[in-house]
Amino acid sequence: MSPAPTVEWRDGAPHSPRFKDIYHSCAGALAQARQVFMRGCGLPQAWGQQPQWRVLETGFGLGLNFLATWQAWKDDPHRPALLHFASIEAHPVDAADLLRGAQDQPDLAPLAQQLALQWRDLGAGCHRLSFEDGRVLLTLCVGDIKPMLRELVFHADSVFLDGFSPTLNPEMWDEHTLKAVSRLCRRGARVATWTVARDIRERLTQCGFVLQMVPGLPPKRDRLEGEFQPAWQPKLRAGASALALAAGHCVVIGSGLAGAAVAASLARRGWRVEVLDAGSAPAAGASGLPAGLVVPHISADDAVLSRLSRAGVSMAWQQLHDLLREGQDFALSGVRERRLDAGAPDLWHARAGWIKPAQWVKALLAQPGITWRGHTQVQSLRRQGEDWQLLDAQGGLLAQAPQVVVCAGFGSLALLPQALPLQALRGQLSWGWRSPGDAAAFPDTPVNGNGNFIPQVPTDLGPAWYLGSSFERDSTDTRERDADHRSNHVKLQSLLPNTALALARAFELQQLQSFTAVRCTAPDRLPVVGALDALNLPGLWLSTAMGARGLTLALLCAELLAAQWHGEPWPVEKKLALALAPQRHSLGRCGAGLKGQQTLTDKPAAS
Repeated sequence: MSPAPTVEWRDGAPHSPRFKDIYHSCAGALAQARQVFMRGCGLPQAWGQQPQWRVLETGFGLGLNFLATWQAWKDDPHRPALLHFASIEAHPVDAADLLRGAQDQPDLAPLAQQLALQWRDLGAGCHRLSFEDGRVLLTLCVGDIKPMLRELVFHADSVFLDGFSPTLNPEMWDEHTLKAVSRLCRRGARVATWTVARDIRERLTQCGFVLQMVPGLPPKRDRLEGEFQPAWQPKLRAGASALALAAGHCVVIGSGLAGAAVAASLARRGWRVEVLDAGSAPAAGASGLPAGLVVPHISADDAVLSRLSRAGVSMAWQQLHDLLREGQDFALSGVRERRLDAGAPDLWHARAGWIKPAQWVKALLAQPGITWRGHTQVQSLRRQGEDWQLLDAQGGLLAQAPQVVVCAGFGSLALLPQALPLQALRGQLSWGWRSPGDAAAFPDTPVNGNGNFIPQVPTDLGPAWYLGSSFERDSTDTRERDADHRSNHVKLQSLLPNTALALARAFELQQLQSFTAVRCTAPDRLPVVGALDALNLPGLWLSTAMGARGLTLALLCAELLAAQWHGEPWPVEKKLALALAPQRHSLGRCGAGLKGQQTLTDKPAAS
């Protein structure tokens, strides 16, 4: 039996069969969005000349409030540089319903089409959708209202309370929900809704909102708007950050994919970013591999790494189409995954493919606001007043800034004044030139499993194949090893026996190319992202230890770090983000997250 539809269209009007209610008033969704919610929150005037604006909505529905806010942002010459819209929806509609809901609105229909293109794979949890070159960001939280509010972390400037009727969907409006909403508001945040029910007004007042009833959108006589001005000092919820840094000068150490992603995320928020690297060119380390896979991690229990990788893969593909040349620098080819379990069927990842990481790094570093300096080996860090000083081997000053992000892979360990259990992970890739006779034995698309094989990537000298890679812990040796070529070939024999046979002579005669690099990993195989110690080491941050998953996780980690700096919605659920915090290791909770613990960004940094 097929599931009941989320939306029923009756005489052109959208109804919810689950809640027995309409999605918007008969006066029209666009009028409601503009007059009830935007006008009720003082928009667009309130966001004028602000660096960013953050909206919280309690029911996404057909997305018309988001689309109207996005359109107002586009039309406003005084718009904020960044618009965040975080919305919760337990029952996402189909993409076709999104389009139908906006089809009669000439201003919104083109935006709805862009939204529909990213409207896929919306399982439970938070999903980050990006528009306008990353300047309009939708954080869609799929799930019931209460647990999703607990997973959100940010400081809302505007709140749209837009659930179904309180009598038909009481959970959306009860005191626990509204209290959770208030905990996400900065002082002065404005709230707006179409309902003026007395019990709703009383609950909002108890939560610290100062309210007034104003003329409503016909046929409703009144609507409600107000401001969060509690008589008490609100407490920071566990995991929240009191930071709201103003854009200025910062330094990123390392110009691999992790560092380049951090630099691009911060530059988009107005920071003047100086990137320092010991190499002669960006991506001189592990991110310089000639080709790699962007593919999600799969686990039977859908572990933290699996959930993070799905979010990271989605974010990566949104960006790659904007920055790189499809077919030359990357290809959304799909990836077949061979399962190690006996008899387990292969998996097909449609939203996966290959990429040339160095090209991605260069494109990220080319963003406005970023300066790159090579041949610059940072040997130590020293706190001087409100700044961090970056010093060379002789103690000479290389750079100075109040905020420093260390993204130097395993080299990060030598720079940190606080020890972390980072581990070197040596890997060697085997590759060679593809010949016309390889077609019969080669797969049509990349294959992942025990190692991975990319059958064809264009290069200046012709198509090449790539096989990788070896894994050796606690080794920083980057010399080519014949033993690693043989090990890679053994993996290929189990992954793709016919391909291994076709390439056997190339391995036997050592007619191979190689790429060897040292990656960085933590004991729990999760990245390390966030403030190293905001109380004792204010302004010192990390984004590293991504192991063999840098292509899927670097951009996600960069956006998480940027969100922590600016009080923005985190791009993943709070419990996933806290599992990456640097202090999880110092607390001896490796891999267990930080349940019940506050993050190191709970108090404002001295800088």
